Amino acid sequence: MGGIEDNEPPLKRTKIRLAESNSLLEDLSHMQPVACSMGYSMARPLPSHGDEETIGSKGIIKRAEFIKIITRALYSLGYDKSGALLEEESGITLHSSVFNLLMQRVNDGKWNECVAMLHTIGVLDEKTVKSASFLILEQKFLELLKMEKVTDALDTLRNEIVPLCVNVSRVHELATCIVSPSQYVRLGLSSQDTDVVKSRSNILEKLQKVLPAAVMTPEKRLEHLVEQALDVQRDACIFHNTLDSDLSLYSDHQCGKNQIPSQTIQILQEHTDEVWFLEFSHAGKYLASSSKDQSAIIWEVKEDGHVSLKHKLTGHQKPVLMVSWGPDDRQLLTCGLEEVIKRWDVISGECLLVYEKNGVGLISCGWFPDGRGIFSGMTDKSICLWDLDGRELECWKGQQTLRISDMAVTDDGKRIISICRETSILLLDREAKFERLIEEEEAITSFSLSKDSKFLLVNLINQEIHLWSIEGDLKVVAKYKGHKRARFVIRSCLGGFEQAFIASGSEDSQVYIWHRGSEELLLALLGHSGAVNCVSWNPTNLHMLASASDDHTIRIWGLDELNLIRRDSQSNGITCCSNGRI
Repeated sequence: MGGIEDNEPPLKRTKIRLAESNSLLEDLSHMQPVACSMGYSMARPLPSHGDEETIGSKGIIKRAEFIKIITRALYSLGYDKSGALLEEESGITLHSSVFNLLMQRVNDGKWNECVAMLHTIGVLDEKTVKSASFLILEQKFLELLKMEKVTDALDTLRNEIVPLCVNVSRVHELATCIVSPSQYVRLGLSSQDTDVVKSRSNILEKLQKVLPAAVMTPEKRLEHLVEQALDVQRDACIFHNTLDSDLSLYSDHQCGKNQIPSQTIQILQEHTDEVWFLEFSHAGKYLASSSKDQSAIIWEVKEDGHVSLKHKLTGHQKPVLMVSWGPDDRQLLTCGLEEVIKRWDVISGECLLVYEKNGVGLISCGWFPDGRGIFSGMTDKSICLWDLDGRELECWKGQQTLRISDMAVTDDGKRIISICRETSILLLDREAKFERLIEEEEAITSFSLSKDSKFLLVNLINQEIHLWSIEGDLKVVAKYKGHKRARFVIRSCLGGFEQAFIASGSEDSQVYIWHRGSEELLLALLGHSGAVNCVSWNPTNLHMLASASDDHTIRIWGLDELNLIRRDSQSNGITCCSNGRI
């Protein structure tokens, strides 16, 4: 958005009598937005219900409208000759001769003739004529000011614009332009915009929003209809998990189950004990995992999808409970079980700082969105916030968290989320000092926050997963069942295109995937030989999913390449996948 340069000469004005201008402002202050008579009678023809020529197999597309939309698209794309030729060959003009003449009068600046012509377009009602007249007369007023014809501009405002009784607040703004050049600039009506042709073209764009489509075919209407059709097809596709760039106009869109990662493409075996946690970095270039073997590992995801070991992080004296990526993916936090938090440099693998508190163990960790601080749940059930140098900034005492507790912060940094009781999750607003509670009937074992911070995925001890909306009223919007959980903490996640899927670990050694909206269980992935503790969906590679298991391994799941060449014709039922074979 451009502004006025400091060296721009001040806007020139012809002096008018102060009393006259003050009189106008006083009159406007008493003006009420009441209905005003147009002072004329408009006879509008009744809409026609006769037979109109249609095209298409269903006979619902009116041929004339269809051709006008195509013609409009050709002109919008710069194919003026083709647009004109279509008008000539079809005998269907984009606009009526009256409207074409109106557009010409606008371009010529013949404002009074423009307003008069609006009354001759029979399909316009009184309100539309007033709104369109206001836009035209506003342009007339502004151009008169630019030409320093202030008296004529004042006459236009008083005798032509005000009687319309339209957009009273805007009328007040225009009135102040006469006596205050600074107001003229503030409204974005700078005199430096001397391109009259461009200014008048903008008026035509504004008229398009006021006049009905039957009078002025909307700009980019064809593009809008095509996008709408693609949106409907995408929303109806229960397995949709492709980028928008993969959509095509040549055929109706329908994904099969083969667009969901279901084949083991790699097994990572560097950990020597149970793998408890894993998480992809925000940009999807790295994967971090933590284990009962007291280590964490940073894995690098290559461009071809191959995952390789980058750094093995050692130094914890207890099992590493979880990891957390910094906002820019350059640093990583690791949290030992009731021990300390370590901050690591991702590139070098160097430990940058250790966070600890005398007499208290740390049980969870995370970053604030700006990357300037970290937070942790403590064994004394408090929540602490540190800066990057290890200075404690805040500490919330009381029943804020449990001894085994997930924590999260919303993307605006305002709300801290933690499990505060067995069946409750605390949403603490740091700024408003306000608390809200998510109350479940069963014990909560873990949760994860959606990418947009609008939803919370909650795992329960009764083998259910609940999706909560945390914007506005707190409420459960979906429930997912089918996985197994009896003794361990099992974690789930949202993922895929626009996080349209729910994935979860399970104690029966499988990975379960549901459709988020329909709650339908889509896939159960076989492969692990121990409980699957945690899953993570790559946020940038829709076709990559990782799972961590008690069998000491991490499995990377991708597309079933053998079945990509065929569409899965089944729309219902659960498919069990073993090493990619359905």
